[in-house]
Amino acid sequence: MTPPPLTLYLAAPRGFCAGVDRAIKIVEMALQKWGAPVYVRHEIVHNKFVVDDLRAKGAIFVEELDEVPTDRPVIFSAHGVPKAVPAEAARREMIAVDATCPLVNKVHNEAQRHFENGLQMVMIGHAGHPETVGTMGQLPEGEVLLVETAEDVAHLVVRDPVKLAYITQTTLSVDDTAGIVAALQARFPAIIGPHKEDICYATTNRQAAVKAIAGKIDALLVIGAPNSSNSKRLVEVGSAAGCAYAQLVQRAVDIDWRALEGIRSVGVTAGASAPELLVNEVVDAFRARFDTQVKLVETAVENVEFKVPRILRETV
Repeated sequence: MTPPPLTLYLAAPRGFCAGVDRAIKIVEMALQKWGAPVYVRHEIVHNKFVVDDLRAKGAIFVEELDEVPTDRPVIFSAHGVPKAVPAEAARREMIAVDATCPLVNKVHNEAQRHFENGLQMVMIGHAGHPETVGTMGQLPEGEVLLVETAEDVAHLVVRDPVKLAYITQTTLSVDDTAGIVAALQARFPAIIGPHKEDICYATTNRQAAVKAIAGKIDALLVIGAPNSSNSKRLVEVGSAAGCAYAQLVQRAVDIDWRALEGIRSVGVTAGASAPELLVNEVVDAFRARFDTQVKLVETAVENVEFKVPRILRETV
């Protein structure tokens, strides 16, 4: 029986960003330098395949610093950590390597500058997300107020409405965030925004690529982890852009083929912490079931690269 025809639109950019690539490289270089085990506080990036691969190489993932023996190195994840964590590592005289994405560090530095200038911070982000926890933990308690929606803005209780600044999590929906910023500016006209957009280039580019293919496809598959903020946002962006069906999958085995019966065009993208190997796996799964034509839709070219910390550059 001849397989039905299908056009697969591959969004680009997709998959690994420079911050994720750097974080994974830091763990691999640390294992090379100090041998196994190397401890990582929280998942280095939000992707089970990546975490399992590093675990097999000798990385041990923990949630708190007190789970790490003082004679082994500890790495802080790409999402960043509250200031208290590296301070405690220093007190315990541990070898600590910071894999925080430089673009997350930019937000941390921004918050610190505003604080030093006497401003209270409003953070747009998701409660409990490691990046939000890490960013809010850069300043004393009460100095950073969290909002998740435009509706939250109406309930904010601030110290001084003319001494406010806002920052954002780097992996948010560009469109949703714009609505929250508009609500903040309407209620607090004096509020100061970032010098440069806090939502990172990779998040913005991946969302723009999804919008570019949304009008061409019957369904969208986003390859990424259920705890990956930027991956979940890609599903939402696809739905908002008109995709009748948008699904988050970790691997090809997770695809709901019954939901795709009768479709003729599918878009595929991947969150910033999903390796290209998993994209190829999904493409192969479609080729096994359909007469598949693959088309690349590229909306931007990324050539960003971040250096690893000096402690690893000098000795590996």
